[in-house]
Amino acid sequence: MYTEKQAKEMRKKEFQIAYHAGGGHLGAAFSVTDILSVLYFGDVMKYDAQRPDWAERDRFIMSKGHACYALYAALAMAGYFPEEELWHVGKPGSKFGGHPKLYDIPGVEASTGALGHGLSFAIGIAYANKVDEKSAHTYVVLGDGECQEGSIWEGALSATTLELDNLTVIIDHNKLQAMDKLENIVRMQPLGEKWKAFGWNVLEIDGHNHNEIRNALLARKKGKPTLVVAHTIKGKGVSFMEGMPLWHYRMPNEQELPILMKELGLVDDDLQQSEA
Repeated sequence: MYTEKQAKEMRKKEFQIAYHAGGGHLGAAFSVTDILSVLYFGDVMKYDAQRPDWAERDRFIMSKGHACYALYAALAMAGYFPEEELWHVGKPGSKFGGHPKLYDIPGVEASTGALGHGLSFAIGIAYANKVDEKSAHTYVVLGDGECQEGSIWEGALSATTLELDNLTVIIDHNKLQAMDKLENIVRMQPLGEKWKAFGWNVLEIDGHNHNEIRNALLARKKGKPTLVVAHTIKGKGVSFMEGMPLWHYRMPNEQELPILMKELGLVDDDLQQSEA
């Protein structure tokens, strides 16, 4: 499947970004990669990389902004900016930082990173589109740990009150947050049932199965926003990262690096290229 190939390429680029930048939230980026691959390359989102301000475009907001390496990789591959820009992330003079920034980076629809804000941005955009009778759809990815923020639940209530059936929220439900398992910090279960009780159209899927992702992202229910609980694995794609809280923010050591490169399909020239 084309989107699966794109996801593999995205994970390569995400690590190349982190390698050159000297760090990054790789676990979070790898977790959402399959979702973004389907959004951007699976005939789901309506966009024009040559006209990033096209009024009729669909919008995507990465509310869990620390996973921005996945977004940067997707935008570069979609043609929003040259791939070479990725090798300057976090460097003096670069517009690309550890969180996405509105206006500075083509294709970025909201400055995020302070958790809990992206849903409110998305609701505002979706409501404006509804009032203006535009067909554009708004998508937003939330972290499951992010859903511990009170602003998320205020937004969840507002979206159903406004009947925003042009809004789809995807929860990256990898069951981990920065320091521990999700349920050891704040108990969130039953996550999907909570949103359903608020009036959302709720779907639960395997967040790494591209057919399930695409079907869910295209699901609509008149008068209701859609919530996709995407069950994912933090660090997906690298065996020693998968499901390990340690990999919220960490780079592989000398022993781990060859394993990562083999599993992602990277060779030495790929890292040298990113240094050029």
